[in-house]
Amino acid sequence: MPVSEYTRSYNSFSGVDIKATFGGKVIGELQGVSYSVTREKAPIYTMGSADPRSFSRGKRGIAGTLIFTIFDRSALLETFKGMDDKSGWFFAHDSDVQKRTNEEAKASQVWQDINTDNSWQAAWYPDQIPPFDIVLTAANEYGQVAQMSLRGVEILNEGSGMSIDDIVTEQQMTFVAREINPWKASAANVSSNK
Repeated sequence: MPVSEYTRSYNSFSGVDIKATFGGKVIGELQGVSYSVTREKAPIYTMGSADPRSFSRGKRGIAGTLIFTIFDRSALLETFKGMDDKSGWFFAHDSDVQKRTNEEAKASQVWQDINTDNSWQAAWYPDQIPPFDIVLTAANEYGQVAQMSLRGVEILNEGSGMSIDDIVTEQQMTFVAREINPWKASAANVSSNK
């Protein structure tokens, strides 16, 4: 039996109700996430008509911005460095590693390829972090829970700035993603609304 629009309840969440996890780790420094989905669509014309007959559908792009509060470290880099499965590590050429201090390079190097001059390294720029998922989970004071996710996120750019007029120092990063799973209520919420 379909749910009546008059008896169904709707739930809302504010920003303070939401927690973000990156690759399974909670990121408390995240202040905001924004994203956009764009797709190429072009009109198809035929002779004898000034109006389009149809629209062709092309490529889709998902991009957005992450805003972090800066404390005494980079939230994203330190989180991925601390993961046990080394999911935030990348395969680097040793000439890149030599540009860093010897102590940093020794601390981050865990495996050396004997056939090449490459080794696994902890990222020292956010754009070196391999693709990861961002999961946003919302829970309000009434016990309602919802979740959304951005899949295959890759960092493109980062930026920050400081000023004597700023009470908080922020770091912004832009990203691209492969897929978005929209907000969905948890199974417990759905059953309570029927």
